Amino acid sequence: YIVCSALHLTHTRLLLIFLGSVTAYNIILIRTFCSSSIPDELREAAFIDGCSNTRFFFMFVIPLSKSISAVISLYIAVAHWNNYYNALVYTTNTKLHPLQLYLRQLLLVTMSTDSVDDPDALKEIQDMILTIRYAVIVISTLPIMCLYPFLQKYFVQGVMIGSLKG
Repeated sequence: YIVCSALHLTHTRLLLIFLGSVTAYNIILIRTFCSSSIPDELREAAFIDGCSNTRFFFMFVIPLSKSISAVISLYIAVAHWNNYYNALVYTTNTKLHPLQLYLRQLLLVTMSTDSVDDPDALKEIQDMILTIRYAVIVISTLPIMCLYPFLQKYFVQGVMIGSLKG
């Protein structure tokens, strides 16, 4: 928090985007993918033809890395979608709060049922509260569930990199 505050990143959306975008696990996945799926012969042939490192990266590595890009994009999207803690810690402006923070507040709110004397009405109110909570949980997972089918073929291909093949 002190570093982010010294860089004047607190109370900004930029901080919420940057935190968690680059993780050690994602870097290891990308490195493993590149070392196992991009052949050294391709690099040697490109350098013999006069290709620089930058050109090789943009012309060969990026087009051949669609599957790992999709996997990393999905990982980052899910991590950001589920993350409410960074917004809770680094922002006090409610306009900057993500949807998950509002959903968290909705799930933590408990209705006061002290004024209800009828046990049947009390049971109905408690069931209604639970139903609303479960509906909020299901609705909050819909965007990621809609994103996953489009990235599934890349996801399976990218995760299998480095595994044993029979």
